Amino acid sequence: MDDLANAANTAALVFQRLPELNWVGFYFFKAGQLVVGPFQGKPACTRLNLGKGVCGTAAAQRKTVVVPDVHQFPGHIACDGASASEIVIPLLVAGRLLGVFDVDSPVANRFDAEDRIGLESIVAVFLEAVGKKLPAARVFSD
Repeated sequence: MDDLANAANTAALVFQRLPELNWVGFYFFKAGQLVVGPFQGKPACTRLNLGKGVCGTAAAQRKTVVVPDVHQFPGHIACDGASASEIVIPLLVAGRLLGVFDVDSPVANRFDAEDRIGLESIVAVFLEAVGKKLPAARVFSD
């Protein structure tokens, strides 16, 4: 399996099938930062610091972060000013941070518990494939 190709197709699938989205993609943890990976949407911020913005917070806390109104999130990083709500799921394999899966919407309060469960399930399938060959996973090297 090719991790980069699977990430690209995962982002495309979610972007095409989940309504009211304006950005879906991956940020991979490399050299102490989150670096943009495959995505769908407008051009994105290329590097994000841990603990900064929604993506950096989810990565640092190693837990899913759901933000109903990004304009109320302290330190929000607006890569696309049209985004109003966001959900970010950390990519963790055996306790190791590989990055985050980020989904943005131009609609406030877009993401609910059902979205969270569904997106976490999609990420789990993606990570299962990555975890089976983690030592050889070059795309995720830090």
